[in-house]
Amino acid sequence: MGKRGGGGRAAAAAALGLSKKQKKHLKDFGEEHPFHDKVSGRLEATQICELSDNSDKSSAESDSEIEVEPVPVYHKLLATLKTSPESESEDEEEESESEEAGESEAELGSEGSQEPEEEAGVEADKDEVPAQEEVTAEDTAEEALGQEQDDGVDASCDLSHGAIEEFTDVKHESEFSLETNFMEEESGGCDADKKENNTSRAFSQDPFKQHMDKELEEKEVEKMSTLSKTSSQIKWPRLGQLTFSSTLEKNTTLKPDKEFDVKQLHLHKPLESTWPKVNKQFLSPTTKPSDPSFTPLQRELLSIMNAYKDLFYPERNALTNGEEIRHAYCLHALNHVLKANAQVLSNNAKKRDQKPGTDSDDYRDQGLTRPKVLMIVPFRECALRIVHILISLLEVNDKRKIDVSNKKRFKGEFGSDPEERPPNLKRPEDYEAVFAGNIDDHFRIGVAILQKSMRLYAPFYSSDIIIASPLGMRTVIGAEGEKKRDFDFLSSIEMLIIDQADIYLMQNWEHVLHLMKHINLLPLESHGVDFSRVRMLSLNNWSKYYRQTLLFSALQDPQINSIFNKHCFNYTGQVAVRNVPLIGSISRVVVQLPHVFRRIEAENLTSVIDTRFQFFIDKVLPEYRDAIMSHTLIYVPSYFDYVRLRNYFKKEDLNFAHICEYTKKGGICRARRFFLEGEKQFLLLTERFHFYKRYTIKGIRNLIFYELPTYSHFYSEICNMMKATDSGVDATWTCTVLYSKYDAQKLAAVVGIDRTAQMLQSKKNVHLFVTGEND
Repeated sequence: MGKRGGGGRAAAAAALGLSKKQKKHLKDFGEEHPFHDKVSGRLEATQICELSDNSDKSSAESDSEIEVEPVPVYHKLLATLKTSPESESEDEEEESESEEAGESEAELGSEGSQEPEEEAGVEADKDEVPAQEEVTAEDTAEEALGQEQDDGVDASCDLSHGAIEEFTDVKHESEFSLETNFMEEESGGCDADKKENNTSRAFSQDPFKQHMDKELEEKEVEKMSTLSKTSSQIKWPRLGQLTFSSTLEKNTTLKPDKEFDVKQLHLHKPLESTWPKVNKQFLSPTTKPSDPSFTPLQRELLSIMNAYKDLFYPERNALTNGEEIRHAYCLHALNHVLKANAQVLSNNAKKRDQKPGTDSDDYRDQGLTRPKVLMIVPFRECALRIVHILISLLEVNDKRKIDVSNKKRFKGEFGSDPEERPPNLKRPEDYEAVFAGNIDDHFRIGVAILQKSMRLYAPFYSSDIIIASPLGMRTVIGAEGEKKRDFDFLSSIEMLIIDQADIYLMQNWEHVLHLMKHINLLPLESHGVDFSRVRMLSLNNWSKYYRQTLLFSALQDPQINSIFNKHCFNYTGQVAVRNVPLIGSISRVVVQLPHVFRRIEAENLTSVIDTRFQFFIDKVLPEYRDAIMSHTLIYVPSYFDYVRLRNYFKKEDLNFAHICEYTKKGGICRARRFFLEGEKQFLLLTERFHFYKRYTIKGIRNLIFYELPTYSHFYSEICNMMKATDSGVDATWTCTVLYSKYDAQKLAAVVGIDRTAQMLQSKKNVHLFVTGEND
């Protein structure tokens, strides 16, 4: 193959004799660094150069300085790179693999074919987090650059944040612009809007109109920002115990509708006809005729959502009701977007027909920026399912399919290959449900919806819905002091949906907090907005009081509760499901062993960490130093506690092994083997390693929970690992758990609410012995 043939970067690099560093720069930036340009007097270079045309501009230079400069080498490379960058040579692949070997060892990437330890993009240590994110971003950028460009637009790579500047669709900007389109094509929407405008009531029966057209007074806003919330409780048939909280006294408690149908939701066309078909998979033959389109759970959830109240539902289960809930909030979000866009398009037509010179405030129907709905999900597979649901809800039938731009590219980047997953990988059912499909956790995508079309990869400022992961949002929001950062597109978010919030505790919760601090802030730039169309609530910087937040989680956790209590300001109030577990996960322990719960007395929440550590090294660890107490597994939920214990064990020269989410595969195998054979007396194990790997640790005879697990079912899973031990006597097995009064929620999930009340009432260290299966 010649120099200027179609061989790509590798052939050009090999022909020019580039070093490994030069090849890497060529691979990353498409050209060689100018520093490595070679100045020579070869004839072939001087024939191409045309410096004589610009000789007048350099007449002031001396004759000795006027030399014919050859064309830089990277200009030659451009001619080859623009042809056909197909496959790279084997030499370059080997070199690139050797360069990235050090990075891949410490990286917890997000590829579906890798082990979960390398899948989830976990960040735990402040020093380790940036490096990990940078590696993940570089890998994603290389994949994006190597993929087929379906629409003829190249994906560009921006490594200033260590993240990709993802592909955005700029071809369909005018087709999906709200400012230049009208409602003419959907007469039904216009008729509905005219009926609403002609009604004699102050507000229509549509909850969307009631919520968005409500004009708060300054006294009410001041009251919400200064006074505490008042709460009341009520029990619903399916959701159970609900807590309603609000600052405004006139807000009353919702009651479940005995008869609930599609018409009560005031769904926009065509959702009223497509929803029963899309939701049919979740309906049972015993569904009541009064509400044939909803499950009992969906009926009660949508009753709260449709009232535009904030909602916290901590009983989401990936195995049972996960998809059921996803369909419910997708319906609500899409209904909101269609109504908002229909209002804008209808007012566009009215303004077009308006007589010149007449001004009116009746057309204030927008925010400061276009994005209305922000969906936060943990993995690309979740985003894929959401988009599929949205498409299904918009397609009336097989003959009337909507036009979806960039659909092929979306499936390629967010889909997964089932063959990539190892066939012999045996994991619990909940693990398979959570980690199904593409589990990359660094992504963001804008979705624009206009009448009968959907645009994927829309620029954020032209999007109606943004679907992203916390890490994907963090890399675009940036940090204070960075030059390239943007969060103006979050200024007018009207609906925030955070799904599977518990998984973010296993990723990096700081990303969620960072997002909440930058949502509904006044934008730094106008971004071409027509201020005559902007709602007064946005101009007054009151958007956060109108934003509806829907929070779904598999558990109740203080950090998740804090998001709901401190970052939700909806004037209509908040609704939280507060069911207490009657039976804990300890009932699912199948091995016979005593469970000893030892209470830690801490003065306040901030001192719990140090108090627990001191209690462990003074009271618990000395009991296990004896050689008789070998094969002791110490389960540590917090990575910071794990590092602290690991350093202490090293300082005390204890015989131990340790496994965390960052441990290499070889280190994991060695630690498991040494612990099984008794060569190591202790094994430190982090909770996030168990979350992402679910390995069965064999050889456990003594178990210590340094802190109660985040997921209650992890308690029974770890305890049941003892039955995998071939040797040993049941009577010698022990289980010790450390807890404090601040662990009430976790404790109740493990032992049940009745035992928790008894244990917390005691003011001294409690030794509670629980033996037997299903005790």
